[in-house]
Amino acid sequence: MTRVDFYQLPDKDLDASLRFACRLCLKALGSNMPVHIRVDDQPQAQAVDDLMWDYPKHRLVPHAIIDGDADPKAHDAARSNHPVHIGWQEPAHDTGLLINLGNDVPSFFGRFDRVAEIIVEESKTLRREHYKFYRERGYPLHHHALEDWDQ
Repeated sequence: MTRVDFYQLPDKDLDASLRFACRLCLKALGSNMPVHIRVDDQPQAQAVDDLMWDYPKHRLVPHAIIDGDADPKAHDAARSNHPVHIGWQEPAHDTGLLINLGNDVPSFFGRFDRVAEIIVEESKTLRREHYKFYRERGYPLHHHALEDWDQ
């Protein structure tokens, strides 16, 4: 069964969620775990993409934006060359870590080994709704209150 982790950051703004997602990616990659970052739309995907080129400082997270409208052959190439995918549509792979930065709980979350939800002040109400969703369906939930994570 999919494990769901909630990471509560002391930060107020959503940009902290994007930075923390980069750190989670690095940790997952260290365990050879593929990652899909679920976003709501192309502008949010681009914001994550831009950040992954140099965050944390001087660290590149190998990634690709997966666009549902693109040529499927391009997706196959991206999957084989980049262990981190960013997208707003259903991903092709179904193992590893799903980092949900989206406003809803995606229907495909149960295909992943783990799901990460990141809580900052701006997203607290929304993430509470996600917590209730997972809890009502019996998924194992874990909460991590983090301080000084961005050092």
